[in-house]
Amino acid sequence: MTSKPFGAAIFGCDGVRLSKEERAFFADANPFGFILFDRNLESADQIRALTSDLRAAVGWTAPIFIDQEGGRVQRLRAPLVTDWLPPLDHVTLLGPNAEAGMRLRYRIIAHELMALGIDANCAPMLDVARPETHPFLRNRCYGSNLDQVVKIGRAVVQGHEQGGVFPVIKHIPGHGLAQMDSHLDLPRIDVPTGTLDQIDFAAFRPFADVAMGMTAHLVYSAFGETGPATTSPTMIQRIRHDLGFTGLLMTDDIGMQALSGTVPERGAASIAAGCDVILHCNGDLAERIALMDRVGTMPDASQSRAEAALARRTQPQDVDIAALKAKLAELEQGRCA
Repeated sequence: MTSKPFGAAIFGCDGVRLSKEERAFFADANPFGFILFDRNLESADQIRALTSDLRAAVGWTAPIFIDQEGGRVQRLRAPLVTDWLPPLDHVTLLGPNAEAGMRLRYRIIAHELMALGIDANCAPMLDVARPETHPFLRNRCYGSNLDQVVKIGRAVVQGHEQGGVFPVIKHIPGHGLAQMDSHLDLPRIDVPTGTLDQIDFAAFRPFADVAMGMTAHLVYSAFGETGPATTSPTMIQRIRHDLGFTGLLMTDDIGMQALSGTVPERGAASIAAGCDVILHCNGDLAERIALMDRVGTMPDASQSRAEAALARRTQPQDVDIAALKAKLAELEQGRCA
């Protein structure tokens, strides 16, 4: 682990290899981690070289994140890795075997990520689906029943951890009621506090012990809020105290249009609200520099949470991936419980 304080950001990078300018910036900024997107993914050897270079730039084994839920939100595709059904479709296919099957699915995903030098995945998604849930989100969910979402979410966490990959629970404190895509608009949730406490927030309480989580860019009007949870001290305190989440709390992508102001202003507001680290997925190097100038290094409490999260890094258990895939196929066909 680095002896320098962590920069309060997780950064993307421009392409399939680092420029000299990016290397210098990352060395100076020492971000908590990095995140990869389609623009960074060309071949297995190239991805392994890029992940190695990112860590070399900061001089320590920084976590490298990706969105590999399966379905529409799957950055890596065949033939590099397995192509997957959307999560909700897979849960439906698995039926009574959904919990065991989804544990296997994400254990296989973790194996494929680790083989490329990627050790953190932005999953599980613990948002409880509703009939009105925006189509961008709905089939990424695990179900519309709270108990099912919790059971499958726990299985997904276990699959990641068994494979040595950090899971990131999202979108705290619950995105399932959103009827807008927060990449483009700011969704407003107008249901009573009882509904949120008993369903949406309740889905996250059993995961208070997970190392990392991601906020939701949503307005929860029941609490008198007019801005998104990510930049709301009231909602971040609710995540910490009512939901009991003690892990490292990152924002959803700070570039999403649910947020207002410049990217540096959004980042500063999120840190002031109580988020630990800013997730900056897109944008050029100049924007990254401007963001880093505003958010700087993590405050002491965030640094402690970051160190605690990294201390939970696990080594993958030896496993026969072919056997796991065969077992998953049997579960899909309903041949075993």
